[in-house]
Amino acid sequence: MAKIGINIATGSLQQSEMIVGIDLGTTHSLVAILHPDGKKPVALKEHDASSLVPSIVYFDPQGMPVVGEAAKQMMELQPERTIFSAKRLMGKSYKDVQDHADFFSYKVIDDDTESLVKVQVDDRFYSPVELSSYILKELKTRAEHILKTPVTKAVITVPAYFNDTQRQATRDAGKLAGLDVLRIVNEPTAASLAYGIGLDQEVEKTIAVYDLGGGTFDISILRIHQGVFDVLSTHGNTYLGGDDFDRAIMNYWLEQGGISREELKQHPNLVQSLRLLAEKAKKTLSSEDVFETEWNGDSLRITKATFEGLVKGLIDQTLESCRMAVKDAGVQVGDIDEVVMVGGSTRVPAVKQAVSAFFGKSVHDEVNPDEVVALGAAIQADILAGNNKDTLLLDITPLSLGIETMGGLMDVLIPRNSKVPTKAGRQYTTQKDGQSGIRISVFQGERDMVKDNRKLGEFNLTGIPAMPAGLPKVDIQFLINADGILSVSAKELRSGVSQSIEIQPQYGLTDSQVEQMLMDSIQHAKTDIALRALVEARTEGEQILEMTERFIAKNPTLLSGDELKLTADAMQALQLALTMEDKNLIQNKVEALNEVTRPFAERAMDQAVGQALKGKTLDHSV
Repeated sequence: MAKIGINIATGSLQQSEMIVGIDLGTTHSLVAILHPDGKKPVALKEHDASSLVPSIVYFDPQGMPVVGEAAKQMMELQPERTIFSAKRLMGKSYKDVQDHADFFSYKVIDDDTESLVKVQVDDRFYSPVELSSYILKELKTRAEHILKTPVTKAVITVPAYFNDTQRQATRDAGKLAGLDVLRIVNEPTAASLAYGIGLDQEVEKTIAVYDLGGGTFDISILRIHQGVFDVLSTHGNTYLGGDDFDRAIMNYWLEQGGISREELKQHPNLVQSLRLLAEKAKKTLSSEDVFETEWNGDSLRITKATFEGLVKGLIDQTLESCRMAVKDAGVQVGDIDEVVMVGGSTRVPAVKQAVSAFFGKSVHDEVNPDEVVALGAAIQADILAGNNKDTLLLDITPLSLGIETMGGLMDVLIPRNSKVPTKAGRQYTTQKDGQSGIRISVFQGERDMVKDNRKLGEFNLTGIPAMPAGLPKVDIQFLINADGILSVSAKELRSGVSQSIEIQPQYGLTDSQVEQMLMDSIQHAKTDIALRALVEARTEGEQILEMTERFIAKNPTLLSGDELKLTADAMQALQLALTMEDKNLIQNKVEALNEVTRPFAERAMDQAVGQALKGKTLDHSV
């Protein structure tokens, strides 16, 4: 059995370990390492191939996943089976993404609940965690092929604006791919490290990281003090990127030429080839003044000046975000010491010029902007491996800390390898109507079910006023102070009732026990996450059955006889599915029940609105 060497005080790994840095991007992903000879970070690639792997997963008719370039080829041919931009769905509920539902060409299940989003292909349902794990698995396999050695440990980057749920989802995806995720690092922090900013403990700086990728844009303002990166503010647009530059060129050609949009709609392959030409034109105009080509019997031409005019509005949008980020950070533009450029779209000269002019200084663009985040992650990995003695690694938590939620699941609030001191919080609610108390059980460990983790303590939050299920808001806070003492507090926000517990440091675990718990989590990752998905599906199914029963009891006259029978059949089918060990079957039956109940749920809403408006008159009195 492979052994993981952990220093319990710092959580740093022994020097012999190979740790990779991974940039899990919306459009592309890649892996980097610190080269053992030159001690410089390098992106892994085979021969003359690109280091970038498209973040796309295609499912063949047998349900087998294909990742990367091969999947990208299927985007036009079988869009309903080809999943792109899964990163946008990480840690999101149906309500979070409903405004952008038309962006996705595949089926994102929308049952208008707070549950985490799912993607449906045929009769199978995939969570964003599973989808991201396929991309990470492909990166892991490629890295092992190139390095000719097993890769089991990684540092993975996420946007600075990712919340705790999204970060935990990224960790889960890594675990499912067979990776021990040692640290989740903010992308702007990683980009700064790639330029050596923040490695000197004596230097204090305020920096801006401008990240314009294929489909997303964000700007982060960071303050670096004694090697600690503090995110002061972040701003951006998750639906603005280089793809919009390509679209601007396509629209220009459509307006200039005799190509009708209707003709394009009838020939999807023409859209793809025109988009690829537009992308080629954008890249060419970074170094030349004119781009000309033949396409589908037409002559296409665009000048650099025309292109810059087309994208000026898009660039101005990013500068407005920069303005907002600087304001939110409580600093002046003149206070920014360094500006770092990230993302392939920053290669456009007009972008560089505009950003440089906005901040009043030259920008850092010496490192490949597609690779800079992964390279910084590799430097962070080297620090974690204990190879960089000049950089302080603050004390960290050796194992994850969390609480028990419905179905015996472990909900992590503070992931392992979090810096100490640290704090994290999350809101929960009640499961039953009139519930007056909640038991908060605190656990430590890496497994998905609390029964496989170590219980640290528990307390009861009582005195919650009687309210319908889901209405109380219980805020749970974890705080680890500099001495490693964990305090857990719970407060019901509507009534103000609160309770807390304190747990002493280190929790009596030896190095070998920590080591064993980590090994168990990696070895059981696949079965653990499959079990978590099954428990979550059952919980959702049980809640929907209960809600439907309550609705019918309260509104018996709203349903016709046929509707009652269809609903009873759908409920019975779901009830039976809940006894099976099949997550996809349960989710299918949940979706079927939602379809049956949607019409009369809408009627009930219409009736309620009608009742509310009945008898209302306008008051014309002065």
